[in-house]
Amino acid sequence: MGDNYEEASVKWHPGFYSAAELELISNKDVLEFQREYNLSREPLRMDLLIIKKLADVRIENEIGRIFKKYNVVEYKSPEDGLSIDDYYKTVGYACLYKGQGQRVNEIPAEELTVSIFRESYPRELFGMLKKAGLEVEERFPGIYYIHGNVLFDTQIVVTGRLTREAHSGLRILSRDAREEDVRAFLAKTAWLREQGDRLNADAVLQVSIAVNRELYDEIRRDIGMCEALRELMKDEIAEEMAEMLARGLEEGRERGRAEGRAEGRAEGMEKGADSAMLSAIRNLMETMKWTAEQAMEAIKVPVDDRGRYAGRL
Repeated sequence: MGDNYEEASVKWHPGFYSAAELELISNKDVLEFQREYNLSREPLRMDLLIIKKLADVRIENEIGRIFKKYNVVEYKSPEDGLSIDDYYKTVGYACLYKGQGQRVNEIPAEELTVSIFRESYPRELFGMLKKAGLEVEERFPGIYYIHGNVLFDTQIVVTGRLTREAHSGLRILSRDAREEDVRAFLAKTAWLREQGDRLNADAVLQVSIAVNRELYDEIRRDIGMCEALRELMKDEIAEEMAEMLARGLEEGRERGRAEGRAEGRAEGMEKGADSAMLSAIRNLMETMKWTAEQAMEAIKVPVDDRGRYAGRL
């Protein structure tokens, strides 16, 4: 029951917003991201508004090739459907946004685009669009342009069909994330240095981990991937380690007190410290699925002492 509730309450949209910013990171200096943009005084808002600040800059990412100055983005989580009504609702958001200008035609229709994201292929929707006389063109893998009698340039992005090399951040926002996609994402984000970019990578991982725990437990056992995860999620893992280390130290103190009473205070304290360190290492190995070497590296056991501890585990 608890696991089902946890999965049902996963907040997919923040992960998508962060993935979208990472997708377009090459041009982030000319793009402005406004999350959950309010379209009225009532609770009516689009998921994401991306404003392209410089008209003559070409967006490198395939998803951004369609972008003009104003770009309305709608995201459908894996639990959501994508019907013809959802399509027109998103187009309606774009119409409402256009109508918010302070002067007539301040937001020209030719400078406005619509993008809808969904993990699985919307076969029924595409069928209805074609029946209505529109053309669906797969411009890039997983990226479908809608042509014909449309108000705004429109694309539908099927994240499950995007290429792994360029779009791993969107691909791992799935209940069935693949190890190859996670590894590609970790490799791609390992070089990130700016705090905002790292926070975005962390937000994507948090959502993906929440619904793919078994997969990430397996990946954590890999020392290379473990290092990447630890770097991206250092705050969360540091908190886990602090709790486990505190438990280990307390266990060690209890053993030290017992041994100290029998063998003398100094020797007992030394054994207590050793017992505390061993308990901390064991806790990390069990909880984080790490090897002894990974656990000792995490809690900064001196290299010269590692063989001694390893022999007692």
